[in-house]
Amino acid sequence: MEQRPARGRVWEVGVSHQAIRETEPTAEPRAQAWARHFPNACDWDGPVEIGTIPDLLAAGVAAAKGPAFDFRGRAIGFPEFADHVEAVAAGLIDRGLTPDATIGLHLPNTPFHPVAFLAAARAGLRVVHLSGLDAPRELAHKLGTTRARVLVTTNLPGFLPVALKLLDEGAVDTLLVGDDAEWGASTVSEPLPIPERPGVVTLSALRRAPRPAAWPQRKPSDVMLLQFTGGTTGLPKAAMLTHGNLTASVSMYRLWTDDGDEGEASARTVCVLPLFHIYALTTVLLRGIRGGTQILLRQRFDLDEIIADIEVRRATALPGVPTMWFALLNRPGIEAVDFSSLRSCMSGGAPLPFDVMSRLSRLMGVNLAVGWGMTETAPAGTRLPRAGERRPGVIGIPLKGVEMRVVSLDDPSVEVPTGETGEIAIRGPNVFVGYFEQPDATADAFRDGWFLTGDIGRVDENGLFDLVDRRKNMIISGGYNVYPVQIESAIYEHPAVAETIVIGVPCAYRGQAAKAFVTLKPGAERFSLDALNDFLGSRIGRHEIPRALEFRDALPRSPAGKLLASVLVAEERAKTGVDPA
Repeated sequence: MEQRPARGRVWEVGVSHQAIRETEPTAEPRAQAWARHFPNACDWDGPVEIGTIPDLLAAGVAAAKGPAFDFRGRAIGFPEFADHVEAVAAGLIDRGLTPDATIGLHLPNTPFHPVAFLAAARAGLRVVHLSGLDAPRELAHKLGTTRARVLVTTNLPGFLPVALKLLDEGAVDTLLVGDDAEWGASTVSEPLPIPERPGVVTLSALRRAPRPAAWPQRKPSDVMLLQFTGGTTGLPKAAMLTHGNLTASVSMYRLWTDDGDEGEASARTVCVLPLFHIYALTTVLLRGIRGGTQILLRQRFDLDEIIADIEVRRATALPGVPTMWFALLNRPGIEAVDFSSLRSCMSGGAPLPFDVMSRLSRLMGVNLAVGWGMTETAPAGTRLPRAGERRPGVIGIPLKGVEMRVVSLDDPSVEVPTGETGEIAIRGPNVFVGYFEQPDATADAFRDGWFLTGDIGRVDENGLFDLVDRRKNMIISGGYNVYPVQIESAIYEHPAVAETIVIGVPCAYRGQAAKAFVTLKPGAERFSLDALNDFLGSRIGRHEIPRALEFRDALPRSPAGKLLASVLVAEERAKTGVDPA
């Protein structure tokens, strides 16, 4: 991999979690236009902590004001959790795993995930996250790509049979299997017997290993996580995220105290988002651990359980993704729910239509936190202050320690003028160090030390950034740049529409045209393309009007619940023999 240019800052990293500091060799960042919008409540002058994941856990244990997790009605304290972590870490070392070896985590949202993730960090290992929705062939590809020969999993029906198949086919050498019954009775599924056979080791047996005389020493610059990108615009790549990237991202979110209850003993965050996804990993799990606050860990998305978490257990924070919010809004009787305990709600993973955001804010009595980030930024990027202008597409201002700009689509070394559309570029201590064993892709992703995000956006005279669309989603119709997300936002205003994806399809006259795929709300009737375009006529430009409409019972999704335009693009290519792009 080519040597990356310096980022223009010097980061001083102390030995312990209490001695992590940032220095600024250049002008004070308050000179940036967006600094005028940084909320007074936030700690703009606080240092961005850049350390290691073991440092982060140690700081969290010291700061803890209550349990670390609530799972199946059981409270798991920070000391108990930390002991689990060290016991599993000792077992990993005892099995001969050496620093920088990679292990796979194929786990649902049970305490085995945070235990295994932090244990790997304590043992000096790298982690590759695997989705419970991945097909066996996809799992084998990701394990092979990252050279992970050990897989941590559990004995739930959706996991153990797949893991045993991977073992039988030689995709891994060893399975480390946690017995789900350790955490109490599951209401989701009954655990399976763990077979006694070569290559299968229980986590309970692993934990019996003696603690090492000394733990492997890690540096913030050491790679901790190989996190596959969403693959929404092509084959997923494994982004290399260091201990420093992850801890910096956590610190950036903690310094932004405009929309939450950071550090309060009463803080309780509902975690139904999959922990294998960077959004939940950083903004919920690692942030909660660092702050010593409680996570209400939930195995799956169950609206009744979430409502009980809010009304009965008085949850204070609810992070979600668009599919969760759609389900919440469409639940009968949702207006009667008492949301008064919530202090912050966050939406991530994919853009949330502005109309949906407004409806949610009215329902819950709290503004959804608006922001932007991606796997490669771990995923810190921007947040919109509570007092900031809420408009379609706005993503806010950079978090502390992050620098952003908008560059030319033709020459990414050139910054475009204020208000003009271009590609968003970002740099900071949270930005990944490259794609695993893909030097060409890494080189293409950076210019002059700036990561080119592939997101189209602009920044206004006040320093507020707007997200327009993904660069690869852009449609060129009759010479005009057309952005699907803007069409989708307008379609979401239609009272019959539940979800929509807009893509570009070949057009003999315009080169490309927009096609809308739509699912309907329960009981809603289908409408014609002409009726849709009459509805859209006052909302979008004539060059943006869809030329085709297709109704679906469901739209394709990624394992993290993100709507996948790439699947529909591939389907159109297969039908026409022409690449829609």
